[in-house]
Amino acid sequence: MDTEPLAQSTSRGSQAGSWLRRHAVKLGWQKIDKTTLISKEKQHIAGIDIAQSAIDIIATTDHAMRSTNERLKASLKQKHEALSPRVLRRTLLELKAVADPQVSEVEGGRRAQGVAKWYAKASSHEQRDMWLLMSEQFAPDAAQLRKAREQYESALISGDLGLAEVAMHKSLTSPRKRLLQRFAAFPEGMRFLIEMRTQWLPELKKDRRLLALDAELEVLLSTWFDVAFLELRRISWDSPASLLEKLIRYEAVHDIKGWMDLKNRLDSDRRCYGFFHAKLPDEPLIFVEVALGDEMASGILPLLDEQAKVHDLKAVTTAIFYSISNTQTGLRGVGFGDSLIKRVVETLKTELPKLKVFATLSPIPGFRAWLTKIDAPLVAQADANAETVKQELTSRAAQYLAQEMRDGQPLDAVAKFHLGNGSRVERINWAADPSAKGTKQSFGLMVNYLYDLKQIDKHRQSLAAGKIACSADIKKLLN
Repeated sequence: MDTEPLAQSTSRGSQAGSWLRRHAVKLGWQKIDKTTLISKEKQHIAGIDIAQSAIDIIATTDHAMRSTNERLKASLKQKHEALSPRVLRRTLLELKAVADPQVSEVEGGRRAQGVAKWYAKASSHEQRDMWLLMSEQFAPDAAQLRKAREQYESALISGDLGLAEVAMHKSLTSPRKRLLQRFAAFPEGMRFLIEMRTQWLPELKKDRRLLALDAELEVLLSTWFDVAFLELRRISWDSPASLLEKLIRYEAVHDIKGWMDLKNRLDSDRRCYGFFHAKLPDEPLIFVEVALGDEMASGILPLLDEQAKVHDLKAVTTAIFYSISNTQTGLRGVGFGDSLIKRVVETLKTELPKLKVFATLSPIPGFRAWLTKIDAPLVAQADANAETVKQELTSRAAQYLAQEMRDGQPLDAVAKFHLGNGSRVERINWAADPSAKGTKQSFGLMVNYLYDLKQIDKHRQSLAAGKIACSADIKKLLN
């Protein structure tokens, strides 16, 4: 797909729209409702349908969003639309050619690569138009879906559910799925899909028309990036520089300040592991940083201290997971963090049999926001002098982590992750993260989640029943 015809078409559309807006007032269209305009559908001025043109003008003025069906049938584009109807129709034809079931996967992938090249040069608004086409024009066949549903409802009575379920499944399989699969077929296709999803994720709340496309791709990504297809790889100081640079860029919990900071985090008593996929061999999808020592960490600064002593691996008994970072926004909703922790624990136990304690040193990112809503005066006191309200802040943090839930899940995002994986709230640490970020999030408080390997299933069952597992120390803070 080339961009020059697109630019020319956009220019012509803007000129035509400008002419119509100038003359709409002269014709008195602003006083005519849409019903009146539709009654004039047989009238033409300069070959342009008055009713359609006027409705387009009103919609533009009202900032209405036309569906791609409406735009594909139109002659002119509205002011806020990127692609003209003509270019939109051409783009749809090229997308249909990609998804054509009569061509091979290889040919479909080659065609998808051509579309991807156009997409890379397109403006963000033009790219958005392509998303809308993919979402709205490649849905399941409504008639087939209705027929399959009727067959299934009949089968509930007759008892012949097998064939009815197959028919229902086929009716739900949309051309959109095949289209996305074809994009994944060319060499950089998987990366293209992940980056494209990264672009549209912030738009989902504003434009629900994209929800079907996003849901379809999320399901496919969850299949393609199933843990069975991922490789656990240790990242060390000897890893390629390009990979180490990505650790610095992707670290989301405790910023890596430079190469010496990174080297310290990869020292002999440290470990860093990441999940990798064959389609993205040079990209860690998620990585975890681990500190090995002889006690449960109570603060982040000693773990990041470049001058701290190096622990003897023969004597270490404790593994502290102090940072877990997802690197690909486009894989949001694809859960492999819990599998990463399990695999790392298994790997560490094999390498260092004396390890007995597996715990985290985790931030409490939602604590301040929650406390501000329920006790603003306490927040004001804490900001003035946190030490004066240390006990009360710590107790409130225990309440937040061990009791506050929404829809059956812990309120705090990090707590939801670790508790959902079977850990328990073990200890709250005062002044554990004095950084600006730590102070802003939780007044410097951090928490240890303990992974007791013999109690993981029990803790999960407890959470499913609406009760958060916590230690005796945490329960004392709640009294």
